[in-house]
Amino acid sequence: MQQEHRLNRNRQFSYVYRRGMKASNRDLTLLYVKNMQQRVGFSVSKKVGCAVVRNLIKRRLRECMRPRLLELKQGLYVIVAHPSAKERSFAQLNKGLDALLHRLALYRGEQMPPKAK
Repeated sequence: MQQEHRLNRNRQFSYVYRRGMKASNRDLTLLYVKNMQQRVGFSVSKKVGCAVVRNLIKRRLRECMRPRLLELKQGLYVIVAHPSAKERSFAQLNKGLDALLHRLALYRGEQMPPKAK
């Protein structure tokens, strides 16, 4: 993923955490805020593992997002990895991320389902 598509400032992450729509599964949490830019940030805490494991998960998640960037709506995305993500393969993380993107209807042309009362 190119540098101009990455969130890299703490205030950008904080903004997404405060204002973002959120969807989670066992391994990942996805936060999204509509914006004119398209940027993605990754958060992997020390609870997940040592630096080697954290970097491996970030590399996998970056590669999961890279081909999808053209298909996604404009906005700021933050992907948070949970400790169980270290036991998942690339294909499993890719499938989980795709499910979260569909749940929030973040692909271009998708509409959010109406909320049930």
